Amino acid sequence: FFFKQKTAYEILSGVGSEMCIRDRAWAVLSGAAKLARQRQAMDAVEAHLVNPAAGLIQLLAPPLRHASPSAGYIQAYPPGVRENGGQYAHGGVWALMAAAELAVQGLDEHPGAFDVPYRYFTYLSPAHRAQHPVWGPVYAVEPYVMAADIYSQPPYVGRGGWSWYTGAAGWLHRAAVESIVGLQMRAQELFFTPCLPSHWPGSELTLVRSGRTLRFVLVRVAAGASAVSVSYTH
Repeated sequence: FFFKQKTAYEILSGVGSEMCIRDRAWAVLSGAAKLARQRQAMDAVEAHLVNPAAGLIQLLAPPLRHASPSAGYIQAYPPGVRENGGQYAHGGVWALMAAAELAVQGLDEHPGAFDVPYRYFTYLSPAHRAQHPVWGPVYAVEPYVMAADIYSQPPYVGRGGWSWYTGAAGWLHRAAVESIVGLQMRAQELFFTPCLPSHWPGSELTLVRSGRTLRFVLVRVAAGASAVSVSYTH
């Protein structure tokens, strides 16, 4: 998996080199990679970039220290901070979305595939992190707004970075609505491809569109299946 940037920071994900979440998540989201490679990409994310104990999804690993040629500005950050190996919120959300895509398409055959996107959501959500008995005390930023990054290296593992990051909040909201609840809207159609975690019996969503208020109720009827009821008012 390769991706290009404007500087000499061209290859992050070759064998024996750094692993980056962007190329792996977008191999799935773009549909550009073959199905076997998509599964391989997200298996690598879980194995090398996700730290369940700390609730982190690192942008890349290991952090850059003395890369040559230089990776540019991200290498100027201390290891584990922001794009240099921290949990960078945009990348974490893309991993959530990619995991949901594999699950709903039936491409992830691992047990619990439908639980992975919600687990990633709890790593990214400031509300979930702040109330966690271990992660919350070290987070040290607001529990009601998204942080751009969360540090991944000692002695500051789990410390929140630049907060009030509205772009990341927008991406997480989109992931919750589209990738977990599964709402898909097109010009002339609306449908659901839910990826609800196994402990949810269902979900509800209210949508205002074209002057109408629509209320959707998703109910789990069997393993991996959901039924949808709809009501609307003018």
